Amino acid sequence: MGNITVMPSQPRERAALVALLQRPGAKWAEVGLSVLERGSAVALLGSEMRVQEALFTEADPMESAIAEAEGALAQWEAAGITVHTCLDDDYPSRLRSIHQMPPILFTRGQAAADHRAIAVVGTRQASDQGLRIASAVARDLALNGVTVVSGLAKGIDTAAHRAALEAGGRTVAVIGTGINRFYPAENRDLQERIARDGLVISQFWPDNPPSQRSFPMRNAVMSGYAAATVVVEAPWKSGARIQARLALEHGRPVVMPEQLLEHDWAREYAEKPGVHVVSSLRELLTVVERLMAELDAGPDSLPEISALAWSN
Repeated sequence: MGNITVMPSQPRERAALVALLQRPGAKWAEVGLSVLERGSAVALLGSEMRVQEALFTEADPMESAIAEAEGALAQWEAAGITVHTCLDDDYPSRLRSIHQMPPILFTRGQAAADHRAIAVVGTRQASDQGLRIASAVARDLALNGVTVVSGLAKGIDTAAHRAALEAGGRTVAVIGTGINRFYPAENRDLQERIARDGLVISQFWPDNPPSQRSFPMRNAVMSGYAAATVVVEAPWKSGARIQARLALEHGRPVVMPEQLLEHDWAREYAEKPGVHVVSSLRELLTVVERLMAELDAGPDSLPEISALAWSN
């Protein structure tokens, strides 16, 4: 998305961005890009509402929209929700490198740079072996000081989050609903624990329910937030396969387990530059260790890693 200098945003700028996103028919990706290009949500909101202003004589529609947005921001803060806009200097820097960048994020928990972060993802209908693999990978990553990122879904995601927490590590849940929702319902306690001990991230309005579109959007944010993604099990229709595709789209290396090569999509991806196929946990950890060492050497020493995977 180019080199864009982002300065700490002022409360009025944050409110103007919320007002832009609240407008009927707003396309969030376009709003985010336009705001970054201009460097000001207030300026963009003003230009979009200039025609409307001429139609109102008793009230300024722009000021009314900003006031309404300020009220929403105050309510979210009072409810314990932290809001990060793409104009803020604490917005996750990796997300600015993807064209699916959410212009606003809602979080609960402990924000951190998460420079060393790897996503562990896979199917909801996980096999016993898949659950064991996800737990082993997440535990080893956590013990090595790597943040484990996943999507809080049933199956592989749940196993990864739990293993990271049990190892005393940090885990980040990127969810496909508003941050006030709990989906699936049986993961409510887990989500609340991650909010206490790690971080829960949502790119949707706080009360938004799950939808067919929201989960692929969540996968894009996971790929963008993490330096790598461990794909444990991924049939054709799984979100994990979507995330692997997005990872390649984001220009990040992909490492896949040999057993995934039974799928046509995995064989196709295995032929692409930057994709590695591994056959054991030892090999996975060796690859991760090398990639993390290169990442620690400096932000420009490693193309952002996109997908890692492992199987026995």
